[in-house]
Amino acid sequence: MTLTTPDVSTPSGIIRMANMFCDAKALLTAVEFGLFTHLHRHGPATEEDVRAHLGLHGRGLADFLDLLTALGLLVRENGTYRNAEGPDRFLVADHRDYVGGFLQRSNRNLYPAWGRLSEALRTGEQQSGSHFETVTNNPGILRQFVGMMDALTQVIGPELVKSFDWSRSSSVLDIGGARGNLASIVVAAQPHLTGHVFDLPAMEPLFTEHMAERGLTGRVEFHGGDFFDDGVPVTADVVTMGHVLHDWDRDRREQLVRTAFDAVNPGGYLLAYDRMLDEGPAYVENLVISLDMLLVTDGGSEYPVSELLGHAEKAGFVSTEVLPLGEFDTLVIAHKAP
Repeated sequence: MTLTTPDVSTPSGIIRMANMFCDAKALLTAVEFGLFTHLHRHGPATEEDVRAHLGLHGRGLADFLDLLTALGLLVRENGTYRNAEGPDRFLVADHRDYVGGFLQRSNRNLYPAWGRLSEALRTGEQQSGSHFETVTNNPGILRQFVGMMDALTQVIGPELVKSFDWSRSSSVLDIGGARGNLASIVVAAQPHLTGHVFDLPAMEPLFTEHMAERGLTGRVEFHGGDFFDDGVPVTADVVTMGHVLHDWDRDRREQLVRTAFDAVNPGGYLLAYDRMLDEGPAYVENLVISLDMLLVTDGGSEYPVSELLGHAEKAGFVSTEVLPLGEFDTLVIAHKAP
């Protein structure tokens, strides 16, 4: 996918690029207000309808709605506004394809942190204001976090199902699997598999709730622990590790690949994916995510494919395959000898 950027060979293009954060904040604010969900449930609305429902002052609202229209997020017809096709599918709360959880977390966490990018680059320190222990100790913030992760796995999960031959395996384990959304997608699509999720114990109540909602209670099992301190107490034919390695520095990524190797049954596979970087300039999207890791983790970043291939070989995997996964991710499939 090629992203369209302003023409930075002109002054107006440079100024436009500098103001693109305004577009993002308009979208994030609309999700914060639940605007797309309201329009989906109640149909087209006038400016006054939106003002009354959202409890807004009214000043600037017409410009706000027209900006969302200009960005292609709303459609204006006969004095009313309705959702465009994409937002009406992907930004409606409780819809299976909802990705608003990522936007909500971005609004609360990433957007403020990006305002301190200069400080992060000067000091090398994260700027989110809290460490992951703070997230796991606060049920409300933890629910926001898993909503963000669900938004990502809801998109990438079906792609992972299509990218690997699951027929030769009988079990799957998602390491760092949050409340099990990825595992639920894989197991629902491949009913012959038994599923496992390993993550911090605080995730278990959310996991239990999510499996009940997906009708998978008893088909996917949760295992709690810290993969650095406890190892992983279960093995499987296929171990998945997605958007986990980028949370850590190079040495810890190497350690996690060794942990994953131990969790793969003989003859099995590790499927690891991230927004990996090329050796030279990469997708803008992936570089942005790498800077996200600077801003919200203590040592994380995206990394080149070659690094992960080296970790896999050093851990003992006998062969690897590299595939594109979705629009921006890269999937490394590492095979363990029988």
